[in-house]
Amino acid sequence: MLTPTTDTPGKDDTARIQSAIDKCAIGQAVRLSANNEKQNFVAGPLTLRSGVGLLVDAGVTLYASTNPKLFDRGAGTCGTVDKLGRGCKPFITAEQTKGSGIFGAGVIDGQGGHVVDGAAESWWQLARRAQKEDARQNVPRLIEVTSSQDFTLHKITLRNSPNFHVTLNKVDGFTAWDMRIDTPATARNTDGIDPISSRNITIAHSHIRTGDDNVAIKAGNNGPTENISILHNHFYSGHGMSIGSETNGGVRRVLVDDLSMDGTTSGLRIKSDVSRGGVVDQIIYRNVCLRDVKAPIDISTRYNPRAEGNQVPVYGNIEFDRVHAITPGRIIMQGYDEQHPLQATLRDVGIAGKADRKIEFARLTGDATATSQAFCDGRFPVYPVQATNRPQLSIEQARQFSYAEVLKYVGAAGSETTDPWDPLSDPLAKGAAFTPDYIVDKSAAADGIKLFNTVQEAVNRALADSKDHPAKRLYMLLKPGTYQELVYIPASAPPITMYGEGKDSAVTRITAKLDASNTGAAYAAQYGAQFAKAPVDVQAMYASIKDRAQIGTFGTATVWVRNDGFQARNLTFENGYNKDSGNARAEELPNINNVHHQALALQVDGADKSQFENIRLIGFQDTLYLKSPQTGSTSRSFFNRSYIEGDVDFIFGDSTAYFHQTEIKSLGDRGLSYAAAPDTHVRTRYGFVFDNCRFTHDGSANAKAGTFYLLRQWFHSSRCTPYSKVPVDGYSCTYGPANGYQAPKGTIAKVSLEAVGKMVVLNSRIGSHINRTRPWSDWNKEGTLAFRPAQYNSDDHWNNLIKAGIDPVKDLGYTSKPSPADIYLGEFNNSDE
Repeated sequence: MLTPTTDTPGKDDTARIQSAIDKCAIGQAVRLSANNEKQNFVAGPLTLRSGVGLLVDAGVTLYASTNPKLFDRGAGTCGTVDKLGRGCKPFITAEQTKGSGIFGAGVIDGQGGHVVDGAAESWWQLARRAQKEDARQNVPRLIEVTSSQDFTLHKITLRNSPNFHVTLNKVDGFTAWDMRIDTPATARNTDGIDPISSRNITIAHSHIRTGDDNVAIKAGNNGPTENISILHNHFYSGHGMSIGSETNGGVRRVLVDDLSMDGTTSGLRIKSDVSRGGVVDQIIYRNVCLRDVKAPIDISTRYNPRAEGNQVPVYGNIEFDRVHAITPGRIIMQGYDEQHPLQATLRDVGIAGKADRKIEFARLTGDATATSQAFCDGRFPVYPVQATNRPQLSIEQARQFSYAEVLKYVGAAGSETTDPWDPLSDPLAKGAAFTPDYIVDKSAAADGIKLFNTVQEAVNRALADSKDHPAKRLYMLLKPGTYQELVYIPASAPPITMYGEGKDSAVTRITAKLDASNTGAAYAAQYGAQFAKAPVDVQAMYASIKDRAQIGTFGTATVWVRNDGFQARNLTFENGYNKDSGNARAEELPNINNVHHQALALQVDGADKSQFENIRLIGFQDTLYLKSPQTGSTSRSFFNRSYIEGDVDFIFGDSTAYFHQTEIKSLGDRGLSYAAAPDTHVRTRYGFVFDNCRFTHDGSANAKAGTFYLLRQWFHSSRCTPYSKVPVDGYSCTYGPANGYQAPKGTIAKVSLEAVGKMVVLNSRIGSHINRTRPWSDWNKEGTLAFRPAQYNSDDHWNNLIKAGIDPVKDLGYTSKPSPADIYLGEFNNSDE
C-alpha cells in the first residue's frame, strides 16, 4: 500500500508507484491510499504488468503530471502542435498483459485543463489550437491497453483526460463495470472508451460524459471488432454511442441494451466514408431512451464529405428495437448508393415532434413514429457526482451563469425583477471618448464650476448641478496624479462617469489609509474639513462614521459609491493601509507593529448597475466590498479588464457581481489568503461570477506553497457555530431570534444561516497559489466558534441545518429542499497553472 508523502504542487510519485507495480506479485494490486489529509498522487507515465492491478481508494486522486517532458516519446514534441501528433506516451499503459486492471472508488485525473508546464496553454487548449490550425496536438491519452487479454476497469472514476480516456487495441476480453468518465463537453478529442480491432468487450452499469464520443467502436487495419456488449449505461454530454469512423477492419455483433442518452449531440451513430470502408453488420440497439439529442439516429456513409478513396462502407442487419427520443431531433439514415444500401429494421421507434429526416439509399423495414413518453419515465438519472472539493458544472449549468443571464436580475431575493443589462455595449466599455462636464486637476487653478483640485469637490458640484435633471449622466475627467482624499457619492447623486486621462489606470490614483481600528475622533480630525461644506447627503455619509468609537470595516472605504449607474474607467482606487510597510503577520508576540485590520479601497453600497472598466483596486484585507441595498435583495456590478489585489477576503459582500477579463491577485504577505468572501442570500440567484479571469499571485514564498484559496463563505454576524463541537464544557449553539453567545451557550439567527455565499468561476486561469484539490475553504477552523463548512449547493445547506438540529421547514419557513439543487460554488472550463 502506498500513501502520499505530500500534497504540494510539483511532486512526482512516478518512481514510487512504478516500483511498487514492478515488485507486485501476480494476482495482487498496488493500492493507493490516503494518509490523514494527504489524498493525492502525481505521476508521469506508468506501465501495468500482467496479472497486476492498480487499486485507487475512495477519496484518493491519482493525477497525471503536467510536465510534457515526462510523456515525450523522444522527438521533443509532447506538449506542442504539429502535423503528425502522437508525440506523447499515455499516462497508464498495459501492453501484452493478461488479467490486469484498475479498480477502486478513487479518481484518475488527467489534468487536461491544467496549463502545461513551461507553456501558456492547457492540454485542451492545445487541442483547440490544433483544430484552428488544421494540425494535430501532441497530448497524452489517459489509459491505453494494447495486445492484452482480460483487462478490467471497476468502479474507478476517470476525468479530465487530455485526449482519449480509454483505448483498446487488439484486446481480447475487456470489462468496464460501474465506472464513471467525467470530462467537460468542451474538451476536444476526449472519447470515453474506444475498442479498436478488439473482441469480447463489455461496458456495463457506467456513467459517461465527455467532450467527444462517449463510446466509439472502431476497427482499423489490425482486424475486426466483434462481440461487443454495451449494457445498462447512462451517457450525458458527448457525441453519442458511435461506431466508426475507422471501420475498414469490420465491426460485427454489437448489442446496445438499456441505454439512456441525455444531452449528447448524436445518439445512435454509425460513421464512415470511402477513405475507410468496411462492413458494419449485426448491430442491435434495444431499450434506448434519448433526451435533448440533436440527431437521435445518425447513420452516414459520408462522414467526411471530402474523403477520397474507393473503400465503400456497407451497413447491414442494423436493428432498432424500442428506441425512443422524447425531444425532437434529426434522423439520418444514409447508405452509400443503390448497390450499397443501408439495411435496417425499426420496431417501436419513436421521435418526439416532427422529425427532420434525411433518408437515402436505405432499405428500411418499419418506421419511426411518435414517441411514447411513458416508456422513458425514470430513465434519465442525474449524473452521479461524487463528493468533491472542486465541483464542475455541466455545459447546461454553465449557461445559467452567462453574462446576459446573471446581469438581468435585480431586487428582492427569490422574486427579482427582470431588467436586462448589457454593460459591454455601453460606450464606457467600448472606449468612447467623452466630453467632460467636470475636470479634476490637482495642480490647476480651480474655478469651482468646471475645474476642481479634488475629486470630492467635483462630486459635490455634480450633486448641485443635477437637481433639475437628476437622471442625466455627468462626466468627470480626472487628470493624472495622486489624489489623497476620500470620495463619497450618495444615493441622490446623478449617474456619474468618472474616468482617467489615457489608458494607464495606474497614473490616476485616489488613495487614503483608513483602517477599521481608527477612532471616529481621529477620522473626524483628518477628514472633517473635507466634508464641512459638502452637500447634506454627503455630510450624512461622513456623519455616520465620525462619532463611532472605532470606524469599523465599513467606515474605511477610500471610494464609497451609493448612486445607481456609477461608472469608472482608467483609474486606481487604493487603500494604502500598510502598503508602505507590508502586511506580514508577526509569528511571535508581541504583535505590535503588524496588526491586521480591514481596509476598503472601494465600497459599492446598494448601488445598481455599477460599471468598472480598466480600474485597479489596491489593498490588503477587504479591498472591495459589494453590498446589497438590504438583506435579502441584490444589486449589480460589472468589472471588465480590471485588476484587484489583496490578501484576505479582498472581494466580499452579498450583491451580484460579474468579473470579466480581470486579474485577481493574491498577496502573500500573510501566511494565508482568501480571494473572495461572499455572503450571498440563500434566495438570491447569483453571487460572484468570474469569467475569463486570471487568479494570480505575487510570487512570495507563502503564495508558492499552493495553500491559498479562491473563497470562504462569509458567515456574516454569527457569534457561535451550530455546525461542530467547540471545546467548551456544556457548549451549545441553537436557532434563535438573534445572534449571541454567552459561554457556554449561544444562538444563531436566520440572517446568518441564510448568508450562504455564492461564487462560480468560468473559463479562467487559476494560479498555482490556489489549493488545487480544495480551492473552496471552510469559514474558519472546525472547533472554533466561527466555523462553518464550505457549502457547495443547497443540498449541503439543507443537510447541514438538519445535522445542526435546525428544521428548514419549521424554523426557517422553507417549503422543501430545492430540486435540482441550487449551485453555490462551481467551476467550468478552467485551467490550472
